[in-house]
Amino acid sequence: MFLRALFLLLLALNLGSAAWLLFGAAGQAPAVPPGDPGVATLVLLSERDGTGADAELAAAPETAEDLANDRCRTLGPFATQADMHAAMAALTPATKRIRQRETRTTQARGYWVYLPASPNREQALATARSLSGKGVRDYYVVTAGEQQNTVSLGLFRDPGNAERRSAEITALGFAPSTQVRTEDVPVYWLDYALIEGAPPALRELLPGAPADLQEQDIACR
Repeated sequence: MFLRALFLLLLALNLGSAAWLLFGAAGQAPAVPPGDPGVATLVLLSERDGTGADAELAAAPETAEDLANDRCRTLGPFATQADMHAAMAALTPATKRIRQRETRTTQARGYWVYLPASPNREQALATARSLSGKGVRDYYVVTAGEQQNTVSLGLFRDPGNAERRSAEITALGFAPSTQVRTEDVPVYWLDYALIEGAPPALRELLPGAPADLQEQDIACR
């Protein structure tokens, strides 16, 4: 009895599947067209005959003859990338092409006033006591390194302050020296080719530009 019931159940399932395949597929909705009637289909440049990447290169780069007729200049140095980008935005309309360039420069970061190193620590301490006896309080005896036994009298950012400190110590009968401390820092330039009718000096387009900003002719490349 159980086997008969199982047989009838499987038969019914098979008949149901066959009916769905036969009549259900016929009732499926037709495929939706990719676009509205009368509207052109979107085609990429790379899919069109005779275009694509070659079309983007239709405007060939300037020849050596073209470059020879260009007038190119460089402007800088800019102390920060923000200053350089602001200038690039202002100058771009007056240029055929413009690019940024980074170089390195050495600049002063401080002025060290000191008394040269004594032959030994005892003499360096004796010099320090002499300074103290004449009312000098701001000093330091270097105890190690290349400047050992030197008496430091201060590190100044402003050269004028360093000169005044040196003059003060000299007036007390000592012979101080001043050393410029330097550091290597990046600076930024703009190289550009001028468009026809551009001002001879694009620096004029930058109101409030630093006084040390230089603009020079360069070879076009």
